[in-house]
Amino acid sequence: MTTPAPPGPPRPTSRDVARAAGVSQATVSLVLGDKWRGRVSEATAGRVREAARGLGYRPNLAARNLRLGRTRTALLVVPALTNEFFARVYTGAAAVAAAHEFGVVLYPSPDGIGPARDPFASARAALDGVIASSMAADALGALHGAGLPLVMLDSDPAAPGPAARVNLDIADGMRQVMDHLLGLGHRRFVHLASAVGSWTFAVRARALHEAVRAVPGAEVVTVPAALDVRAGRRAAEEALAGPGPRPTALVCDDDILAAGACKAVRRLGLRVPDDLSVTGFDDLALATAVEPELTTVRLPAEEVGERGMRALLAVLDGRPAETGGLPVRLVVRGSSAAPPARPTA
Repeated sequence: MTTPAPPGPPRPTSRDVARAAGVSQATVSLVLGDKWRGRVSEATAGRVREAARGLGYRPNLAARNLRLGRTRTALLVVPALTNEFFARVYTGAAAVAAAHEFGVVLYPSPDGIGPARDPFASARAALDGVIASSMAADALGALHGAGLPLVMLDSDPAAPGPAARVNLDIADGMRQVMDHLLGLGHRRFVHLASAVGSWTFAVRARALHEAVRAVPGAEVVTVPAALDVRAGRRAAEEALAGPGPRPTALVCDDDILAAGACKAVRRLGLRVPDDLSVTGFDDLALATAVEPELTTVRLPAEEVGERGMRALLAVLDGRPAETGGLPVRLVVRGSSAAPPARPTA
């Protein structure tokens, strides 16, 4: 006959934490529920956390969630998992979520790059809120009907709807690209533009054209392409085979298109950057896998996910979310240089 194991020590309670920290149970709830700012001093909050750690206290999440009517689960909607940028966004969001004992469910579009379909019909009852980087209008309508808080990433600030937004300073990124190329002496550009209709790509196009208009003698031709290397190569070949003087710089909406553009240049017997400069956007791992390495704009993808999750937590707690665009930075590498002294036609 097996002898039952002796019972372990009793599990510490919030009352034990309050007693150890010399505060009330209400204060313990505020601090461990991350709602203490403006109500409890930093020193008191630190004392409560230290007491909880020392006692090995763990809150009863099931009871708390039942009381609050929450599942502590967020949905992250991204256009595609095959894109490294969105994988890094998820990494950042999941790290902040884990620190606050939240889970993140990832929903990629079934169609890959492009707006995600409505994921809410079966999932809305199990969610506390949604963070979305791209979404179809009908999905937004379904979300509004469900009353779920929405945080939009990299989206039009003028569009109504979300409870909070997290944006990158995309326009400044393209301005940095054009300042770099114009400063090198380039005046004839091809814009290899994403064929995906979204705010972020519209902003890139607008900033590029504004930069060209500001410089006498500068000109740009826009060529759309799907977001893959093969489409980028075909679009670049088409642009370079067109009539008139050849452009001296290919400005690409992302690094994937830029990789295709580099292939097109080589296939035509030309060299990057001696005959043509090529720039990308995003600073994916691909940017340093090609030769020469890409001049591109670095986007803080993980920080986008982190701030998106913090914004959702703030909305759920009734606090204002952090505002202001995240800065981006041009990284100059070997794919850009001054135009050839005597450009050929």
